Amino acid sequence: MNMHSNAQLLNETQLNQYERDGFLSPIRIFSEQEAYAMRSKLEAYEATHGSVMKSPYRNKPHLVFNWVAEVIRNPKILDLVEGILGPNLLVWGTNFFIKEPDDGTFISWHQDSTYWGLSRPDVLTVWIALSPSQRNNGAMKMIRRSHQLDQLPHTDTFEEGNLLTRGQKVDHEVAEEDVAWIELEPGEASLHHVRIIHGSEANKGVDRRVGLAIRFVPTDVSQVNGVKDFATLVRGRDDYQHFQHEPCPQKSLGVAEKKVHTEIADESFKLFYKGTGREPKFGD
Repeated sequence: MNMHSNAQLLNETQLNQYERDGFLSPIRIFSEQEAYAMRSKLEAYEATHGSVMKSPYRNKPHLVFNWVAEVIRNPKILDLVEGILGPNLLVWGTNFFIKEPDDGTFISWHQDSTYWGLSRPDVLTVWIALSPSQRNNGAMKMIRRSHQLDQLPHTDTFEEGNLLTRGQKVDHEVAEEDVAWIELEPGEASLHHVRIIHGSEANKGVDRRVGLAIRFVPTDVSQVNGVKDFATLVRGRDDYQHFQHEPCPQKSLGVAEKKVHTEIADESFKLFYKGTGREPKFGD
C-alpha cells in the first residue's frame, strides 16, 4: 500500500494549472539514467525485430514488455494521476510514439477522445520522454484551454506519415498564440486531458524522438462503442468491472504474453478503426 500523500507530488498550483490549461509539463518522473536504461531495453528489442512502430507492440506494450508493465505501476506516476482522477485507477492503453530523424512522420491537430468510445472525458494521458523531446525533433504541441471545448468534429485523412490510426484532423481554427510546446528531457513527463487539441511536427533533429504514452481512467468509466474492452487495474479497486482485466506479463515477449497481446490488441484495433472498412497495417 502506498502511504505517502498525493500533495507531495501534485500541489494545488499544479492542479489549478492542469484544470486551467488542460496539461501539466514538465514533471520529472525518472532520472535521465533510468530513461536511458528503458530506451536501451526498447532498442535491444528493435535490434532484433526492427522498429517497434512497425510491430503490433506499438499498441499496448505493457502486455508484453516487463519494463513497460513496471512503468505503468510506478508509484510517482500513480500519485500524480490519483490527484486528478481519484484513487481507483485503470490503465486503458499504452502506446509508443517514435519519430526517426527526417522520416516525415507527424501527428495532426486532434482530440484523443474522438474515437475512443469512453463514457465520459475523465481520461488522462501521461507521456514519458525516453529521449529528448524538443521543438526541432517533433515535440508535442498543445492548444491551451482547448480541453474546455466539447468533442469537436474530425476529418479522417489517412494521410501518409500521420502516426494517428485514421490521420484524423480536428475541424478547428488554431490561433498561434494559444499553442504551447511540450519540451521534455529524458525521464520527464507531461500530463494531458483527453479533450485537449494537440499534435506534433516531423523530426528535423539528429536523434530519434522516443515517447511512451499511458492512458488512465477511473474505474467507473465504461466503453460505450459496443466492443469488448480491456484495461489493467493499477491502483485501488474496481467495483464496476466495466473492462476485462489484463494480466501482468510474467516475462518479456513470452509465448503466453504474446498470445494475450494478440487477443487484446486485435479488439482494441477494432475500436480504433470502427466504421472505416480498414485494417491496421504493420511493416513497410
